[in-house]
Amino acid sequence: MAARFSELDWRPTPMGELQLRRRWDPAAAADVLEVKLGDEFLMSSMFTVAEEEMARLALAGLAARIRRPEGPGETGLDVVVGGLGLGYTALTVLQDAGVRSLAVVEALDPVIEWHREGLIPAGRTLTADPRCTLVHGDFFAMVRSGDGLDPAVPGRRFHALVVDIDHSPRHLLHPSHADLYEPAGLRRLSDLLHPGGVFALWSNDPPDDAFTRVLGEVFATAEAEIVRFPNPLQDREATNTVYLART
Repeated sequence: MAARFSELDWRPTPMGELQLRRRWDPAAAADVLEVKLGDEFLMSSMFTVAEEEMARLALAGLAARIRRPEGPGETGLDVVVGGLGLGYTALTVLQDAGVRSLAVVEALDPVIEWHREGLIPAGRTLTADPRCTLVHGDFFAMVRSGDGLDPAVPGRRFHALVVDIDHSPRHLLHPSHADLYEPAGLRRLSDLLHPGGVFALWSNDPPDDAFTRVLGEVFATAEAEIVRFPNPLQDREATNTVYLART
């Protein structure tokens, strides 16, 4: 009988012990990939609906709304995904033919290595697509620095910022992330977007009305979308939240 559980890699990191593992799940009748950081589950291939839907919601209608700078070659959307994980959000962004470039910012270098080495299946597609660049960096520190999210072009603007790093604006992987979800941090994000651009944020918690109000104070529009999906482990429907804010 094949092993029901295998550890594919384990690394110490400044944020804690990072583990990539594969297990056979009887409820799903499939192999499941999981990423853990210490005691925290960062990602499971069993639950990817909300991450994928976040990318679709962020890009929906964006090409028609965006006001582009004048000049030659200004076609296509430039997108940043904050948090690589198992790659489902990035894969969904690349399914949009209107996307010209995608930068995926990931703080944990081993996660990027797993994709490049093929330990994570999505990596084969991401690393083969010339539109996609995997960037090793702390998304929060890069936004805070004022130089922006493209090391080669300080202050570069994008059409969409799609972020899936913390569990929610209140449940953080690290205390240093907190300032991003406050007005000053959100204004820094807004400054990295073209007029008409979109900031999308995944959350494992129900909609937070107070956070949505703060988004609305910084951006032209703000809303919280509930994404529903089946949870075979608990035999019930589960929900995540996607926040959408537009300049």
